Amino acid sequence: MQTISIPSGWDYPQFTFGQRTKQGIIVGMVYYQIGTYLAEEFGEGWYYTVSPNKHSEELHHYLENELTLLSSEELQARIQAEIDCYRQQIKTLTQQLLIVK
Repeated sequence: MQTISIPSGWDYPQFTFGQRTKQGIIVGMVYYQIGTYLAEEFGEGWYYTVSPNKHSEELHHYLENELTLLSSEELQARIQAEIDCYRQQIKTLTQQLLIVK
């Protein structure tokens, strides 16, 4: 498991890479530190890059307070849907493999 060091003086991020939110999956993070041009322009704090889903090239950027966590039920449903999709892909690939043999 990789770790990320947060410099002293920075707030700790509320969300993590790969975390699922109502807005999508977090694929990037950047911190605008107080006293910098970007913080003055956009505000200090964590900004998150979010993809609506793992198959999309579309990216959106959100302030930390603009992201909303999924409820336990929503998270379970999304994970189960992904598992079901992978099961179907495995079934299809297994059938193709049998044809090749």
